[in-house]
Amino acid sequence: MTRIIMVGCGGKMGKVISDIVRADNEAQIVAGVDINTSWANDYPVYPAINEVKEEADVIIDFSTPKVLEELLSYAKEKNVAAVLCTTGYSEEQIQMIKDASKECTLLRSANMSMGINTMIKVMETVSKTLADAGFDIEIVEKHHNQKLDAPSGTAIALADAINEQLDGEYEYVYDRSARREKRPEKEIGISAVRGGTIVGEHEIIFAGTDEVIEFKHTAYSKAIFGNGAVQAAKFLKGKPAGLYGMKEVIG
Repeated sequence: MTRIIMVGCGGKMGKVISDIVRADNEAQIVAGVDINTSWANDYPVYPAINEVKEEADVIIDFSTPKVLEELLSYAKEKNVAAVLCTTGYSEEQIQMIKDASKECTLLRSANMSMGINTMIKVMETVSKTLADAGFDIEIVEKHHNQKLDAPSGTAIALADAINEQLDGEYEYVYDRSARREKRPEKEIGISAVRGGTIVGEHEIIFAGTDEVIEFKHTAYSKAIFGNGAVQAAKFLKGKPAGLYGMKEVIG
């Protein structure tokens, strides 16, 4: 049994994960952390992680970058692993995570979806073959009209996975309106669409001469991110210190 502390348990993803874990015979949320401690739940909720009394194996964090330092200190002190699902970390905080991973068992990913991370793995296999064959590369991502950032962190993660296989030689182009020229060979176009209630859609297009290959992932609910986080928590239990990613989870 993997014992979990759910940080951000009162948020949308915290509630989704709570429901997922209730149906999982291999995991249990033993405590939650949230500013609002009054909402009804089947586990105790504390306003700060350093007040948690229950023993746990793994922390799942879907909260805010503001609690990172406190969370890492708790993980070190209690020898608890942590799945870091929060976005918006500064460069300084990312370095803090890397430094802490020398003593703690941590997992951080731009997207917790098992499907997206499988697509990243596929990109590591096919990108060089298609690029060497002269295929142009475009990424189109779509999200709801409330999303603040563009392009999405997942689109950048997909582009990075591709570019890593191409020796980092490709430039990312987000807007062609100021350009009046032919498309250079070594670029990855990244386009963002915002509208309605689209949960998340990412499409990678390899366009060659007289043929096009497309890889597409569509998220229909936030549950896919919760499922990935729970799988990551079960994976981390008992692992040695280090910084892991979802590629290790999917194998």
